[in-house]
Amino acid sequence: MSALALAPTLAVAQTSAAGNAPAAAAPSAAPAAPAAAANDAAAVPFTTGKAASGEAKAALCTACHGPNGNSVNPEWPRLAGQSAVYIAEQLKLFRSGVRNNPIMKPLAASLSDQDINDLAVYYEAQTPTGLEADPSYWKSGEALYLSGDAPHEVPACVACHGPVGRGNLAAGYPALRAQQSVYVVKQLNDYASGARYAGPSPPQADPNAIMMLTLAKRLTPEEIRDVASYVQGMR
Repeated sequence: MSALALAPTLAVAQTSAAGNAPAAAAPSAAPAAPAAAANDAAAVPFTTGKAASGEAKAALCTACHGPNGNSVNPEWPRLAGQSAVYIAEQLKLFRSGVRNNPIMKPLAASLSDQDINDLAVYYEAQTPTGLEADPSYWKSGEALYLSGDAPHEVPACVACHGPVGRGNLAAGYPALRAQQSVYVVKQLNDYASGARYAGPSPPQADPNAIMMLTLAKRLTPEEIRDVASYVQGMR
């Protein structure tokens, strides 16, 4: 087996042996999203969303996000297998202009809540495929993902995004497995700089944002590169 293919295998093996995801080595905890709000949001896309309708509506999305949500352009995220809760939330943030993206805002502006729910459940039902982790960086990325960076008060990514990058549906944390590393690097840098969201109070619109706005600033450029490469290889 090549080094490239080892990243997803090791991610599963290490977490399975312990029975639970490894905890970070005593970093300070980041603020958590309100549980009640997260639980209420978790049910929304599944209440009215229909995957069959979402498939038809996804035709326009395919140009950037690829067939079945598997983008081949490294600058556009893979949506296949992404949490429906997260997709619905982000489309509404694009629609309102809180999430600052000149391409997605006009596209999302035409979507009704029903359209958003249909697209969200459709994409969650798809299987992510894609590239492997870069052999030069994934081991360091794995260490950060599973154990964090205690000296810089960065908790393990696994705590929110899961042992194999499937995210946390109830809390609204996104799946990261198979995500384009170029896209992940950009998003972490945008969190760190504040460019991801518009307006003075993005955490009010996206309760989970405050964690990433805080934690991304603590990551070095090398850590961002390494963890992005690692999650690209997760399946």
